[in-house]
Amino acid sequence: MNGPVLSKPEPLPFTSRMLKGRAAVVTGSTSGIGLGIAGALAAQGADVMLNGFGRAEDIERVRSSLADTHGVRVSYSVADMSKPDEIDGMITQATDDFGGVDILVNNAGIQHTAPVREFPIERWNAILAINLTAVFCATRAVLPHMESRGWGRIINIASAHGLVASVHKAAYVAAKHGVLGLTKVVALETATIGVTCNAICPGWVLTPLVQKQIDDIAAREGLSADDARAKLLGEKQPSLEFATPEQIGALAAFLCSDAAAQIRGAALPVDGGWTAQ
Repeated sequence: MNGPVLSKPEPLPFTSRMLKGRAAVVTGSTSGIGLGIAGALAAQGADVMLNGFGRAEDIERVRSSLADTHGVRVSYSVADMSKPDEIDGMITQATDDFGGVDILVNNAGIQHTAPVREFPIERWNAILAINLTAVFCATRAVLPHMESRGWGRIINIASAHGLVASVHKAAYVAAKHGVLGLTKVVALETATIGVTCNAICPGWVLTPLVQKQIDDIAAREGLSADDARAKLLGEKQPSLEFATPEQIGALAAFLCSDAAAQIRGAALPVDGGWTAQ
């Protein structure tokens, strides 16, 4: 009697150095979430282009550390994400450095808070330019290469604010909702080829930007650092714990794996239960 016919096993999420030979561009990656993602991709063997602002000596230290630790090529682009021509130049530079761009992580972002009636139009325009238009520009620039090779991963770092809203964050919420819409469109347009597009939606992640908000709360309300941290988390994040850049990086690496080939157009929360409420 013949036994059951076994289907071919699904690929494991990670294999050793599964991204060796791939090249990634990660915007806003000189610190925080972007740096966590760059490190996770480099650990899987991908060559990485960093991008972002900071002191030249600090950026070089990060660049050389990633390259030495993981044995990959790491370059840096100073491109300003508010300027479409510089975004195109960044992708051209990555193509020259690595032979193409297989993975694009759109992470760069800025924030400003104010009631709608008081929101400065120049801050609205700046947030939309960096948090949304830059995602479109970089995606448009990398798609021809990915389509020609029949493989690519576009990962947009949205936010819990791409799924829900908060007061005083009109531009940021609008931009992140727009990122999720763009993610779905790109996913549909690439649905029949080996290019995927997905979004990660972090809640509170302990980065230098969030630490500044904690420090501001502590100073404004006369709280200890621990109490200010608990206040910030307690307003939104039921786990009462921060996500980490390393956790976001691990999810980004998973989305680059063969196991994630049919995850398309998804918005994946990493928010300690924020959007489950």
